[in-house]
Amino acid sequence: MASGKFDGEGFFAAIDSVRIARDLNWKKVAEQAEVPASTLTRMSQGRKPDVDSLASLCAWSGLKVEDFTHGATKTKTVSTEPLAELTAHLRADPKLSKEGAKALEALIKAAYQQFRKS
Repeated sequence: MASGKFDGEGFFAAIDSVRIARDLNWKKVAEQAEVPASTLTRMSQGRKPDVDSLASLCAWSGLKVEDFTHGATKTKTVSTEPLAELTAHLRADPKLSKEGAKALEALIKAAYQQFRKS
């Protein structure tokens, strides 16, 4: 069995992105995801969620836990570039205008190029 390490910081950042996209405050996230607000507070401080909270947050957000587990065997056979996935998601978002999606895409691409590892 492959062992993996859970990226709690990355998972919390993704949950925060879902929160922003849905225009919610943290109290509403806790209510909708059916997790204690204290769990979200602890996660914001770098602690990892318990397994039940993790499952609830994944179900609420649509995120997949394997996307935040490093070193574990991935189920994907083809590796997709994260930047390409972001671009596709932005362009598919019905809440964004075409121009808005393009503007966000340009910002993300510029930041990605600046901060990526060599």
